[in-house]
Amino acid sequence: MQPFVLHVTGDFACFTRPEMKVERVSYDVITPSAARAIFESILWKPAIRWQIRRIDVLAPIRWTTLRRNELAGKLSLASVHSAMRHGVGQLAQYIEEERQQRASLLLRDVAYRLYADFSLTERAGPDDSLVKFAEMFRRRASRGQCVNQPYLGCREFAADVSLASPDQAAPPCPPTLRGEYPLGWMLYDLDFTQADDPRPRFYRPVMRDGVIHVPDWQSEEVLG
Repeated sequence: MQPFVLHVTGDFACFTRPEMKVERVSYDVITPSAARAIFESILWKPAIRWQIRRIDVLAPIRWTTLRRNELAGKLSLASVHSAMRHGVGQLAQYIEEERQQRASLLLRDVAYRLYADFSLTERAGPDDSLVKFAEMFRRRASRGQCVNQPYLGCREFAADVSLASPDQAAPPCPPTLRGEYPLGWMLYDLDFTQADDPRPRFYRPVMRDGVIHVPDWQSEEVLG
């Protein structure tokens, strides 16, 4: 199957490094998991599984910092269930008591071309086929339809997404990205085999002239 290609841009992005805990520090480029989420925002079905194949970085890597107030915690699900059962409950959060100031290191003015394809899962039905879902995706992407708003790592950073042709030549590589650029260990995706305990898996991408080739999920290059 020829890969599907999306052109993705945004004013800000944050592909969070899990090792930084509460401080949001972005990776240099989009992660495969964030790229997969963009494809799934257009078409998600239990019968298909998206696989990112390639990432083209179309804009120089630029950074900005942001400091903002956030809540230290959130309402517990048990409190919500208790209030639903009894009709009363303590569901208020007081900002003055739980406010924390946190810093973020974000990417700005990002642009990518994302290449992906999909395969059928064990949940595919007898009437499901690759052709059926391919036509569905192309139709939705060309019309700008989506299941939810595509975003760049964090939901507050909305992405502008358009369908591109795989035969269309990519824009020239920015001069600052020419050459070989090892990106170190990067989050690949979460393994949901154990639904109650998803495990992160990592890989070590190398960007060459703005292009990152993403290994298959089952590849030995992806470590859990």
